[in-house]
Amino acid sequence: MTTSVRTRRRFIGITAAASTLAMMPGALRLARAGTPPPGAIEPLTWRGIALGADAELRLYHPDPHIARRLLAQSLAELQRLEGLFSLYREDSALATLNRQSFLDEPPADLLRLLSESLHYSRLTHGAFDPSVQPLWRLYADHFSRADANPAGPSPAALRDTLVRIGYAAIQADPQRIQLMRPGMALTLNGIAQGYITDRITELLRVGGLDRALVDLGEIRGLDARPNSGAPAWRVGLAQPQAPDQVYTTVDIRNQALATSGGYGTPLDPAGRHTHLFDPCTGIAQPRYRSVSVLAGTATMADALSTAFSNMALAETAPVVRQLGLRVWFVLPDGSVRQQAAQAPSENLEVRI
Repeated sequence: MTTSVRTRRRFIGITAAASTLAMMPGALRLARAGTPPPGAIEPLTWRGIALGADAELRLYHPDPHIARRLLAQSLAELQRLEGLFSLYREDSALATLNRQSFLDEPPADLLRLLSESLHYSRLTHGAFDPSVQPLWRLYADHFSRADANPAGPSPAALRDTLVRIGYAAIQADPQRIQLMRPGMALTLNGIAQGYITDRITELLRVGGLDRALVDLGEIRGLDARPNSGAPAWRVGLAQPQAPDQVYTTVDIRNQALATSGGYGTPLDPAGRHTHLFDPCTGIAQPRYRSVSVLAGTATMADALSTAFSNMALAETAPVVRQLGLRVWFVLPDGSVRQQAAQAPSENLEVRI
């Protein structure tokens, strides 16, 4: 499928807010919470397009030459990793794997990300599955026809496609990645943004940066000196149907936040079907308007916000407790249910 992911990421539901919560519709805006301490370092800020989305990096270093060098390294790393994971570049490692059904001596980052993907597939009992790419193709082909049934692909077409899906049929080791079922194809769009966010954050940390904010669709804050007096990053969670408004704010420090919402990438004119497929049924109508996950890494937050979109609350709760997460679910009626590892679930009476 050739549809750009930029719309999904621009309206992903995370909008960083200043303390006044002055929002700009339809875009990600990042700001420090509160007033910085006297003598605080001004950030080197870069804004552009990354992974098909609006992106921003904020780097804090007392030496501007070092900050610029680290920024250049970050952008080079971003370009390198995007070249491995892209579905839209025929020369990417992932596109080559999908075309051949195997890849010998795969790049280390592709193998690592696929291993992470399979870990979250097992953790969520298949709710996260990188092998759903055939469903993209099925729905794209279906709705490209002028006489497309608005209910979506037929049950027979779904059955024929589902036999090509299943994370257990992916074999991966340093010598070869092999897709064991005919017609299988992978997508890493539900986790790659988080993975690249983590890799760039680590690059900045190793490069000596004490403080940075990386936003590539998922947001991660770096603060090597949490007691320095620098404020935490304040992030507003946007209402899915009104992205210029927020229903709550979250302070993050050395954490990551990701949101998945089907409203950003509708597959049909009516917006009934989205990119968030249920790997078990093939249905493209997630349970929630959006799911936001606060976790220790952006990889984890990205993968689980995708998986939780098709899991019942009773199924997500054990994962939330096990991994120490905080999660916000915007239900179909507009109310918000929160789950947290250390606190009971609560309902936030927000109507959208």
